Amino acid sequence: MKVAILDMYEGVPNEGMRCIREILAAYAVRNSLTLQCDEYEVRIAARVPDLSYDIYISTGGPGSPLDSEGSEWEQRYFETMEALMAAAKPVLLICHSFQLMCRYLQLGNVCRRRSPAFGVFPVHPTVNTEMIFAQLPDPFYIVDSRNWQVIGLDHERMAAMGATVLAIEKERPHVPLERATMAIRFSPHMIGTQFHPEADATGMRMYLLQKEKKDQVLTNYGAEKYYSMLEQLSDPDKITLTYDTFIPAFLDHALSSKR
Repeated sequence: MKVAILDMYEGVPNEGMRCIREILAAYAVRNSLTLQCDEYEVRIAARVPDLSYDIYISTGGPGSPLDSEGSEWEQRYFETMEALMAAAKPVLLICHSFQLMCRYLQLGNVCRRRSPAFGVFPVHPTVNTEMIFAQLPDPFYIVDSRNWQVIGLDHERMAAMGATVLAIEKERPHVPLERATMAIRFSPHMIGTQFHPEADATGMRMYLLQKEKKDQVLTNYGAEKYYSMLEQLSDPDKITLTYDTFIPAFLDHALSSKR
C-alpha cells in the first residue's frame, strides 16, 4: 500500500498528522500489507506527489481557504488534483483541503462562519448508497474544528460533474442559517469531508484538557458544552466509531478498485 499524504498544516503543530499515520499503520498490519507512506509539505515547500501512489490523503490545516488564491503552492496543488482526477486515483480531502477544492471547482460559497465550530457534533448522511458510510448510523458523530464552511451549493454544476452531497450539519431549528455541507463525493474516486474523520478520542481528550484550550471552550461555549464534549469522547458509538470505520472504509474501497 503506497500512500501519499499532502501535509496542509503549514508547519503548525497538530494532531491530524499523527492520527493519519497511526490509522494507516494499523490498517497495514491488520491487512498484512507492506506500507510505504510519503509526506509532502504543500503550503511552505510547494511539494506535491507524482501519480505513482495507490492512495492520496490531503489533510486539514489552519487559516483561510480564500487567502491562498493565486499562490504558487496552490497552483501546483490544483494541478496535482486535476491529474489525480484524470488518472482516477483514490483521494481523500479533509477540512481545509475540502474547502479549497469546493472553491476551485466552484461548487458553492466558501465563507467564514458567524462563529467558530469546535467540538463533537452529529452530522447526517444524505444518501444511503455511499459504502464508506455503510457502518455509520444517522446521525454519526464527528470532530469539527473550523472557522469556514461550504454553503449555497451550485447543484447544477455538481450534477454536471457527477458530484454528490454525502452529509450535512445537524439541523438547528432555532438558528435561521443554512446548514453547511459536511461531505461530498466529487467523483467515483475522490471524496472530501468538512470534518476530521482521522480524529481520535484520546488525542481530542488530551487537547481539551490543555489549560489554554479548556479556558477557550469554557469562555466561548460554557461549562455544560465542555463537559458534554468530554463525555461524548468516552462513548464508543460516537467519535471512536467514526475513527475506527471511516478512513479504513475509504482504504478498503481504494484498494478494491485498484484490484
